Amino acid sequence: MSTQSIPSLSAFLFPGTAASADDLLRKENLAIAAGLKRQSAGLLEELIARYQHRLLRYLLYLTSNRDQAEDLFQEVWMRVLVRGSQYNGQARFETWLFTIARNLLIDQRRKRTMNSLDELFETGGDDDRPMAFEIADGEPSPFDQFANLENRERIAAALLELDTLHREVLILRFHEELSLDEIAKVTKAPLSTVKSRLYRGLVMIRPKLETQPILAEAV
Repeated sequence: MSTQSIPSLSAFLFPGTAASADDLLRKENLAIAAGLKRQSAGLLEELIARYQHRLLRYLLYLTSNRDQAEDLFQEVWMRVLVRGSQYNGQARFETWLFTIARNLLIDQRRKRTMNSLDELFETGGDDDRPMAFEIADGEPSPFDQFANLENRERIAAALLELDTLHREVLILRFHEELSLDEIAKVTKAPLSTVKSRLYRGLVMIRPKLETQPILAEAV
């Protein structure tokens, strides 16, 4: 996520003020936390307007089912309304939001006897072992290569061919631009596991993109 704030939410929280992007982001997080605690009028609507597309996209990628994603979307915002006082503003709001979404999906899966996304989608016992890899100085990392690719529709199609665990990390990193530490908080996974899933996901998606002429040179 860019540290540059969205004008509508900034104007709602800090009318008539000017600050650096980083300072404004920190202030926004704390102001959102305070506003949720006192249930400020209009705040939830502003948050929905800002995050609705990102949240629904994340849920669609996790579930691959629009009806299920839309049902969870409604539940997430109900949870924000009811439990907003639990958000303390120390993390970015979207980190907390995506954590709620993931937990709700896990609860839904658990009712079908699955304990977690890991249990439901894990495909191999060795998949999350930390992997050591080095990138030569001056060359783009696999992460940079993926982040700079164009033609989002083709990337989306390739992502949907991945298993959910690896797809989720790629979405959070490159679509939602969360840091690796933030992804670890959302997924409740060790940082080494997040790095492994991210790297393996990039390794798996590369051949899918190389088969498409427009993207081959960028990968």
